[in-house]
Order: sequence, then C-alpha cells, then structure tokens
Amino acid sequence: MLTPPRTVVRREGGLYALERALQRRGFRYVAGADEAGRGACAGPLVAAAAVLPEGRRGEIDGLADSKLLTPATRERIHDEVVAKALAYAVVIVPAEEVDARGLHVCNLAAMRRALASLTVRPEYVLSDGFGVDGLDVPGLAVWKGDRVAACVAAASVLAKVTRDRLMVELDGTYPGYGFAEHKGYITADHSTALRELGPCREHRFSYVNVATVSGRAGRPPRSRRPGRERSYEPMERTGLSAGTVGVASGEQPRPPAPVGEDVVMEGGVR
Repeated sequence: MLTPPRTVVRREGGLYALERALQRRGFRYVAGADEAGRGACAGPLVAAAAVLPEGRRGEIDGLADSKLLTPATRERIHDEVVAKALAYAVVIVPAEEVDARGLHVCNLAAMRRALASLTVRPEYVLSDGFGVDGLDVPGLAVWKGDRVAACVAAASVLAKVTRDRLMVELDGTYPGYGFAEHKGYITADHSTALRELGPCREHRFSYVNVATVSGRAGRPPRSRRPGRERSYEPMERTGLSAGTVGVASGEQPRPPAPVGEDVVMEGGVR
C-alpha cells in the first residue's frame, strides 16, 4: 500500500502557508471560520466564514488576527476581504439565544451555519480553536488559527468588525453602558454601569456577573430578561426572525464607525 506524500507547510509562506499547502494537495477551496464575542457578557455572538482566492489574488496587505489590529486597519481589511473573497458569510446569534442554548453550542452552530452558507462549497475547513462537527468536508481545528491561516484571519476580521458595528448601534439604543467603547466585555466601567443601571435586554443573563446583578440568579435566563419595550433585534436587518441564528451572507459593508477596544478581554491595541 502506497503512503501518500506528506503535506509540507513552507515557513516562508507566512500566514498563507497552511492554505497553500492544502491547495497543493488538491483542496482548492479552503474556508476559514472564526467568531467574535465569546467573552462578552452583552451583545450578540458573531461567527464568520471566508474563502480567499488562490495565490496572490487572495493576499490582503496587513491581514492578521483581528485582535492585533487597530480599529481603522480592521475596517480597511474588512472591506478588502468583502471585495476579494470568493465567498463569505456572517452569522449573528442574539444574546437571548446564547442564554437559552449555551455559549459553546451557539458558537459551533454559528460557525457551522456560516460555513454552510458560503456560495462556494469549501473542500477543506480550518477553524479557530474548536473543531466544527457536522460538516461533509474534512477540517482541522487550529490553535490560534487567526494567527496561522489567512482564511481564518479573514473570518475573524469579518466577525469582529460586524460585531463592533452592532455594539456601536446598541450604545445608542441602551445609553449609559458604554457598549461603543468596551463592546460588551467585562471592564471596570461596564461593571459599574451594570450595578447602577441593572442589566438591559442585550446582556447575557446566563453569565454569573449579569445574573448576580439582576438579583434573580435562581430563575431561568428568559424569565430574568427585561421586557421588549426597548428591544433591539439585529436580525431585522437581514429579514430574519428574531431569536434564531441568522445569516447575513454577502452583507454590504457599512460606513466605518468610531469603535474602541477592550484591550483586557480582546488582547488588542488602541
């Protein structure tokens, strides 16, 4: 029995080395998947998937892990990914669904939905950190994949920019929490606002800090969630019903918003 040749990942290929190694083995369309918002206690979880063109056509100047980029650079790269990608998809999971189904379940379901929504069927999938089951193509979970594979880095930028823009919008709907600055992550200012204002509908009541502040930590997440009189439903923009995993596939980029960073939770730089 013949042993297939080893796949050689050439170091000089940098961020594109892994994809090019797979493409040399016949996997022409390599998709990357990543998410943004796992560590946040407010706002949606956002997952994205992207397939970049082979060779130099798929190279994007400055592409890297979204957490290592400045907001302005992320916005530029986001638009370049949208323009150059053979296919991309973004999935938005509302906070109440994260409460109802659990963070890890929602994370994998969102990445699976993003990959399934690509208009170009991937032949191989690279995902950041977690393997995505239920796919009919081979895949590999890559530790710190957004720093190792270009398609994963592209997906991380799509997910983070989309989520940051949503959090800026939420800041206008729920003033006082500072969502535009910390993006729903747990900072000192956010914790102070939670104590003073109490949680709003966009907080994740399954998270200990939010449940504790709500004063009703013994009840199920849905019964603790505030009423809908000021609800914000990001799914309406894509014509999808609220409370379900929604897909914004091929969504046109919006004008850049003045976003900030939670350097503690995201590991980025201002």
